[in-house]
Amino acid sequence: MADLIQTPYWWEEAPPRSVPNAPPARTDVVVVGGGYTGLNAAIALRQSGIAVTVVEAEDFGFGASSRNAGHVSSGVNLGKSAASSKVRSPMERRLLAALLEQLKNEAAASFDFLEARVGELGRNVEYRRSGRVVCASLPSHFDALRAKSAKMTRDGVHLFERAEQRRVIGSDIYHGVMTIDRAGQLHPGKYVQALVDLAMDEGAQLCSNCSVTAIERRHGGFRVKTRQASVDCDQVLIATNGYSDGLYPWVRRRIIPAASYIVVTDVLPEGMIEELLPNGRTAVDSRRLLSYFRPTPDRRRILFGGRASLRMQDAGRVAQELAGRLHEVFPQTKGIAIRNAWSGRIAFTFDLLPHFGEHGGIVYALGCNGSGVAMQSYLGHMAGRAMAGKERSAFWNLDFPTMPFYRETPWFLPAVTGWYRFRDVLERMTGV
Repeated sequence: MADLIQTPYWWEEAPPRSVPNAPPARTDVVVVGGGYTGLNAAIALRQSGIAVTVVEAEDFGFGASSRNAGHVSSGVNLGKSAASSKVRSPMERRLLAALLEQLKNEAAASFDFLEARVGELGRNVEYRRSGRVVCASLPSHFDALRAKSAKMTRDGVHLFERAEQRRVIGSDIYHGVMTIDRAGQLHPGKYVQALVDLAMDEGAQLCSNCSVTAIERRHGGFRVKTRQASVDCDQVLIATNGYSDGLYPWVRRRIIPAASYIVVTDVLPEGMIEELLPNGRTAVDSRRLLSYFRPTPDRRRILFGGRASLRMQDAGRVAQELAGRLHEVFPQTKGIAIRNAWSGRIAFTFDLLPHFGEHGGIVYALGCNGSGVAMQSYLGHMAGRAMAGKERSAFWNLDFPTMPFYRETPWFLPAVTGWYRFRDVLERMTGV
């Protein structure tokens, strides 16, 4: 992999963008973080006539918003347990049935919001409602998918036994698959840059390379100190997700930043992508250290990602493992070079739910749990509406758990990675 490009494939057509504005001395709302959440919040605030400044520590599009795979889910992963599990998720065990139903309805609404937002953007973000396929790595995992499918009546779910699965995926490694119609894919780099355009068109002030060093209470509002200047404001939104640092420790102790890795192949032989993914769906398997994949928008390459490790490591080294996984799923790709490899940070929460609310007067919206394109866009929009005095989401101020002795360093991730890897190997050896 001597010629490996270690930047996101998406950056070739939509690189991160510098917006070198100086922060104003005064605004109504400061949004910290310029990804899907922060930009959608800024758009909603401006549409309510509220002055807003978005401060981003890097160029716009540098973080997870242009480092993800561009899978768009319909909320089916809310509070997720492993796809291989028949056990109720922590969310299902903890929440009252009425609240649980409200959250599921909003999670489904996030998909509709994303599709509507894409239609409002001034540039093509290559969105397609493609559907999704969930691949059972073991026979017992297919049994679990069958049980889950009975609860997914709104999503257009179909089951394919192993003997039929080549109608959906060009691989014999799996033990049946489940397809979900309400799912899609887009170009994440183009999407975040289109949100930058829309936010600026609406009149939001955007400031790149403007990291925040402190947030102080002041005269009934806040003073946000950045490396460039200080901004006085009435309200603050934290929208930093997996890139959260020690700026607001209460939030940071509730977020687990973890790594996800992606590779993209060189150009495939003519017709191969139709063999691998006949309907061009996004795909994910049922392992704990899962893999996910899709065609690139031009259908000439395959993007393959996974939780090869939850810790941040050199993407070039992890690319070897992901290439091995790709060749195991699709032996047809052996001999085709890996062209790009990169990593990004996702934000897990201890209850696997996205969280959105207010603490100490500061509003927060974060916790993508690896499925954030639609959900974080929606929660950003709802955060903007709540801060404008409009309706509040059912997600507002849910109990936001942490764990003892956890501050900023996720010291337990090596053990979690090792345990998940062991469980995946054990299940493959035993078949259960």
